[in-house]
Amino acid sequence: MNLSNLRPQAGSVRANKRLGRGTGSGAGGTSTRGHKGAQSRSGYKSKAHFEGGQMPLQRRVPKFGFNNLNRVEYQPINLGLLQEHADKGVTVLDQDYLTGQRLAGKNDRIKILGTGELTKAVEVHAHAFSKTALAAIEAAGGKAITLGAKADAAE
Repeated sequence: MNLSNLRPQAGSVRANKRLGRGTGSGAGGTSTRGHKGAQSRSGYKSKAHFEGGQMPLQRRVPKFGFNNLNRVEYQPINLGLLQEHADKGVTVLDQDYLTGQRLAGKNDRIKILGTGELTKAVEVHAHAFSKTALAAIEAAGGKAITLGAKADAAE
C-alpha cells in the first residue's frame, strides 16, 4: 500500500457539486456560472450551431454545384458478375436473388452494364440495361426483362 493507492471510503465523497450553498462551500455566490450574460441565467439554451457571433461554419464554407432532386440512382452490376452466378447453375437472376447475394439493396434500382462476358443463357430481371449488356444477354440466348413503371405500362 502506498499513497497512489489511497481512495476515499465508499459513500464518504459526493459525486456531484452542491451549488449555491454559501461562499464557504467554494461553489456559492454565482454557483460557478460566472458574472452576468445569458449563460449565467436560468433557462439559457444555445442554438445548435451558434458560434458566439462569429461567422458560422455553415456560411463560411463555399457552396457550388447542383443537386437534382429527381435524379434516379442505379446499383450497377456487370455481366462478368452475372457470369459467375450463371456458372454456379443459376438460370434466373431477379431482384430477390441479387439482393439475397448482396449485390444490391432491396430498395435499389438495378442496372446491368456490359463489362465482362456472358456465355450462358440466363434470364435477367433489372430496372435498366446498357445497350452492350442487352446485346450480350440476347447473344448468349438469354432474356433481359425490364422492371419498373415503364415495363408495367407496356404490359
